[in-house]
Amino acid sequence: MANQVNVESVKAYLLSLQENICTQLAEEDGSKDFIIDAWEREGAEGAMGLTGGGRTRVMEGGAVIEKGGVNFSHVRGKTLPPAATANRPELAGRSFQALGVSLVIHPRNPYAPTSHANVRMFIAEKEGEAPVWWFGGGFDLTPYYPFDEDCVHWHKTAKDACEPFGEEIYPKYKKWCDEYFYLKHRDETRGIGGLFFDDLNEETYGWDFDTCFTFMQAVGDGFINAYRPILAKHKNDEFGKRQKDFQLYRRGRYAEFNLAFDRGTIFGLQTGGRTESILMSMPPEVVWKYGYQPEPGTEEARIYDYLTPREWF
Repeated sequence: MANQVNVESVKAYLLSLQENICTQLAEEDGSKDFIIDAWEREGAEGAMGLTGGGRTRVMEGGAVIEKGGVNFSHVRGKTLPPAATANRPELAGRSFQALGVSLVIHPRNPYAPTSHANVRMFIAEKEGEAPVWWFGGGFDLTPYYPFDEDCVHWHKTAKDACEPFGEEIYPKYKKWCDEYFYLKHRDETRGIGGLFFDDLNEETYGWDFDTCFTFMQAVGDGFINAYRPILAKHKNDEFGKRQKDFQLYRRGRYAEFNLAFDRGTIFGLQTGGRTESILMSMPPEVVWKYGYQPEPGTEEARIYDYLTPREWF
């Protein structure tokens, strides 16, 4: 029935989204497919009592994709963890369902950017009361050697996904993305941003369930339209040791954010989730260099001009 919470419809969409993204990225790689690791957990110990399962899909050592993971999960727990109630303290103590698709792609070529996307739905439940549901998600881009035309394409695709829902949506969720993917200890953004939204439901934005779900689908479908052309454009660019070394160094920023700030990672660890799936976003190789600064005027120095928010059109 319209506008009622329909978990099965959300689940079916998320599984189809995972399949489509993996199919398209495997086509772009041309050498490997994503392996399928289906998992279930029953009656996890501890206060969370996590149950449920998922389907993790991973590619490692591809011709184009050095490491990529596209994870679907649908889990249930006895008590919402702190990461899920930080903005909603009134929901503390409720049982919950969480389902979503989360992905990170680390290309082999340093001129091709790392990308991340996530779309998800939460339901907080309490006996005798109506369930409280909300959607969240987004996608963002982390280039090592930025190209303005790629950045414009990325944000234009994000804007196109938001446009049917109101002209104010893209600026609102672009700004949220710039603020969310920010490394406080480095005073820089993780990359050039994109979209980020959370806590989306009737209370927060006045949209009913169907509209919120449709928006989540627009964002989920928008990711591959935004990313695949950029990956295709740069997957065969020539590079050497200097470019690879810089890519490995900048990947460190990605790891720092995911481990210190990312809500999804923290939520998964706080609930005693499946560690292999939670940490699949980590780069295959990464390097930290003490006090490193690129030489002014080099192509490595350009990225630092892109790590503060800007308008792309």
